[in-house]
Amino acid sequence: MPQHSSGAQRASIRRIRSLLTTVLAALFLATAMTATAPDAQAATRKVVIVVGPVGGATASYRSSANKLADQARSYGASVTKVYTPNATWSRVYEAAKGANLLIYLGHGNGWPSPHAPFDVKAKDGMGLNRTADSGNSNTKYYGEYYMAKLALAENAVVVLNRLCYASGNNEWGAGNPTKSTAVKRVDNYGYGFFRAGAKAVYASGITGVGYVLLGLFQASSGATLGDIFWTDPSRTETYKFAFTSVRTPGATAGMDPYARGRYYRSVIGFLGTTVGDWRAGG
Repeated sequence: MPQHSSGAQRASIRRIRSLLTTVLAALFLATAMTATAPDAQAATRKVVIVVGPVGGATASYRSSANKLADQARSYGASVTKVYTPNATWSRVYEAAKGANLLIYLGHGNGWPSPHAPFDVKAKDGMGLNRTADSGNSNTKYYGEYYMAKLALAENAVVVLNRLCYASGNNEWGAGNPTKSTAVKRVDNYGYGFFRAGAKAVYASGITGVGYVLLGLFQASSGATLGDIFWTDPSRTETYKFAFTSVRTPGATAGMDPYARGRYYRSVIGFLGTTVGDWRAGG
C-alpha cells in the first residue's frame, strides 16, 4: 500500500477515535445533567472556596468564586467562603478541615519557573493574604509543605482556577513552556494536595470549572474523576495526552492543550476514583 494511503488511513482512524471520545463525553454530560444526587447526601458535602489577593483583578475572581458557590448550594452542599483580604493561611487551614471539595482562585507560584530556587514552603500551593484586612495585594505564597497539612475529607477533590503554573502554563506574557516543563508543573502542583488526602486536582487557567461541580454532584455514581475531566465544554482533545506521575506513586494525569504549547487544562490524581467514592467520603 502506498505510504501516503497508510498515513491517510491512520489519520482517519484518529479522527474516528476522536469523534467517539467526543460522543461518549457528550453522553456522559447528558447523563450528568439529568441524574440528581440525593439531597440528603449532597447536604453532607462540604465545599470550601478560597480567593487569594490578586490586586486589581480581585473583583473578577470573587465574581467567579461566587458563581461556583451558588452552583454548589443549588445542589444542596454546604459552602464556606474564605476571600481576600481575609484569606490568611490560618483561616484557610481551619475552613478546609473535612472539605470534600476545595476550590482555589488566585495567583499561582509553581515549579519549574524563572523564580528560583525551588522552595517547598512557597511553591505549588496558594497565594494568600500575608495579614488580614490589609488589602488585596499583600500576597504570601504557601507551598506544598503547607498544602500537605490540610485535613481534607477522604476522597476529596481540589480545583485550581485562574492560576499560573497549575495547569502547566507560564505567567502571562512569558511565552509558552515546553511540554516537559508543563508536565513537571502539573505533577508538582498535585503533590501537596495528595499528601492532604485529595484524590484529584483539576486545574484550569483561563476557563470555568463549573463542569467539575456538575459531575461530582449530578453524574452517575459509577462515573470516574477521569471521566469528569472530559465533560468540560472547553475541551478540545486535539493535543491531549496523559502521563504517569513521578512524584506521587499511582497517580496519573491528563492534559488537554487547546493549541501546541497552550497548557491551560489538566487533571492529575487517582482518576479511577468514582463519583460514588467522592460522595461517600468523610
